[in-house]
Order: sequence, then C-alpha cells, then structure tokens
Amino acid sequence: MGEKVIALSDLRALADIPDIPADAPAPDGLLSDALGRPLRDLRISVTDRCNFRCSYCMPKEVFDRDYRFLPQSSLLSFEEITRLAAVFALHGVTKLRLTGGEPLMRKHLDDLVRMLAALRTPSGEPLELTLTTNGSLLARHAPALRAAGLTRVTVSLDALDDAIFQRMNDVGFPVGEVLAGIDAALAAGFGPVKVNMVVKRGTNEHEIVPLARHMRDHYGPQVVLRFIEYMDVGATNGWRMDEVLPSQAVQALLAEVWPLVPLPARSPGETAQRLAYADGRGEVGFISSVTQAFCGECNRARLSTEGKLFTCLFASRGHDLRALLRGGASDAQLAAAVSGLWSRRKDRYSELRSASSAPDEPRQRIEMHYIGG
Repeated sequence: MGEKVIALSDLRALADIPDIPADAPAPDGLLSDALGRPLRDLRISVTDRCNFRCSYCMPKEVFDRDYRFLPQSSLLSFEEITRLAAVFALHGVTKLRLTGGEPLMRKHLDDLVRMLAALRTPSGEPLELTLTTNGSLLARHAPALRAAGLTRVTVSLDALDDAIFQRMNDVGFPVGEVLAGIDAALAAGFGPVKVNMVVKRGTNEHEIVPLARHMRDHYGPQVVLRFIEYMDVGATNGWRMDEVLPSQAVQALLAEVWPLVPLPARSPGETAQRLAYADGRGEVGFISSVTQAFCGECNRARLSTEGKLFTCLFASRGHDLRALLRGGASDAQLAAAVSGLWSRRKDRYSELRSASSAPDEPRQRIEMHYIGG
C-alpha cells in the first residue's frame, strides 16, 4: 500500500506506549491482557456532541453553550476508523459498537457503517456491528443504517412518563419521538432492539415497572429492556452512592408483578445478567457495574472521538492512535501498538471500588460522552 514506515522509538513516543518489541508477532486473534482477558469488543465514539443534556452524562451546567467540543479536524475520519477497526479485528475483535455523544449527530454515518460492514475476521466472518443511540434521530436514519449493514440497535430511554423524561434529558425532548425511533428500528428489521434505562434513586425508580409494562405489552420479545446502575463515570455528574439503586432491588420490584427466571449468558464477557418473564413475554437485563462488578471478564476496548485508545470505562488517560495514523505508521506498527497496550492492561476499577469505600482511583476520569458507554 506504499505505507510510510516510522521508527519504533518514534511510534512509542507518539502513542505513549511503554514498549513495542521490534520482533512483535503478527496478530493471530488470541491477544489477552495481563489478567488473561481477551480482546473481543471495540467501542468507537464517532462524536463528542449530543443533543441531550442528561445529568448523569452531560449536565447542562457544564456542557453549556460556551462548552468547546472537538473541531471536525480532530475527529477520526471514516477511513481512519475503518483502518483501525481492521487492525483490531486481526487481534480478535468480533464486535464493533458505534457510540458518542449521540452517534447519529455525525453526518453520513451510514457511510461509515457500510465501510465497517465490509470488514471480516481472519476466518472470513463479518463483524457484529451495533449502535447505541438516544433514539432522537433514529426514526429518520434507521432504514439507511440497516441497508448499510448495521446489525443491531440499542436505545437509551430512562422514563416512560413524558414530564420525567424531558426533565432527565434536560432539553425538553418528548418521549414519544424516542418510541417512534424504536418503532422505526423494528420496522427496518433491527429486532430485537435493546432499550437501556439508567436507574437513579430519587429520580426515576418509580418508572421501572411502567416502562417494563409498556415494553412487554407493546413489543414482547422484540424489545429487551435493560436496567443500568447509575455509574460514577467521568467527573461532572456529581455521582453519589446513595443515588444508586442496586439491580437486586430493581429485580425485586419487577418480580412482584411478573415472575422471572434466569437465562444463560449469550457470550463470554456479557455485561448484562439476563432474566426471562416466566410467561414468555420476553426478557430483561441488569447491568450492575457498581454492586456486582464484572471486570473479571471485561473484553472491551474503547476508541475515543479523536482516536485515543482507552482500556477501561473509568480510565483517566488514553493512548493516541490518531498520532500513529497521521504520523505514517504501517498497519504492522498499529497492530504492534494495540498489542503492546492490551497485553499490559490490568484495569479492574469496578472490582476495586466494590472492595473498598475509597479505592485507589484516578481523580479525573474521562467523560462518558468522549468515549461512549
């Protein structure tokens, strides 16, 4: 391809990588970190912008009209994203998730989907290609995304009551338009659609049963509702432990109305505990990062909007892969950089937080809108 090859010493400096051996082996899909966890899932943030101002992610008092988001020139291009995704696929990644910010605010996202959908694993299998969205623009884009090769869609929805939902998104966006986005996704062939509800004690816990009832009655197995414990991601959301409603408490609320039976995990490293309604009307999931840490099987890496690699959702710093891309690194050097970073990974923040009321944690964790969920 006529790639310009740069020195390994310069490569290390560009990406802030401790060491890259000159004889690094070619990727074989078997890359594991220092705790034996494989690399299987890459989450790609395509924009740091969002049209919502949810308090647990992008509180309006911080992300106001004067907040400076990244300029377009800082964002990875679609070609750069695709090239990196191909490198990660060689290292064993089988799933790509597009996130934000709100990913549908990135123009022509279906073009990126089409490029990523053409990638293959070393064995020739297509990658699972998914999208997490707040649903506000989904009705408009769902058909094009499906036609481009998107596999699945996850929609964030924190309340069914319109007043509560508008208060939580803090921009007055109506819940009906998100529900229309879910309908459009199903019509486009994305079923089952996952719907994520972040539960914050004192804010929306009384919406748990109404939202579950709506999803059961209107969609049945075509929508999987998942409840997420309010997490201490970033440094701007004012997180407090007393605002966390444990997943066990959420399960208890649901079980009072509908009996639940456990389901097995679909794949290693799955974050959600799955339970089915005993009457066969679908299932629900519980993501319990705070009370039941799942660091031990975490196989996810995150690529920020401007091309920094983060090996943990709660990280305070990333490694600059964009500098390598724009500095002339070869594909082999990019692969060696990823291998060097992942093989040294020891992140297990949630386990440390669960084991201690004051773990040794970074003071300034990166914000969720910058690296996605």
